[in-house]
Amino acid sequence: MTIPAIFFGILVSTFMGASFHLWKGGSLGRLVLYVLLAWAGFWGGHVLSALTQVTFITVGPLNFGPALLGSLVVLGAGYWFSLVKNV
Repeated sequence: MTIPAIFFGILVSTFMGASFHLWKGGSLGRLVLYVLLAWAGFWGGHVLSALTQVTFITVGPLNFGPALLGSLVVLGAGYWFSLVKNV
């Protein structure tokens, strides 16, 4: 993994988290939550793809397709779990 690939991954996943926040709205805390979830999902998808050797849409050393899917799944799950209200 190269330094430019890491920076590119951070940039793309941050954009995904910020875009999700723009779509769903919320406070500054939600923005931080969505960006952290997007980072975790992006790098989790990349690592899982590297371990299972399932790749599509590669950008240099980055398994871009699975990383994007991982980010979307974790963002969706995190949003769903964040809707729980304390009774």
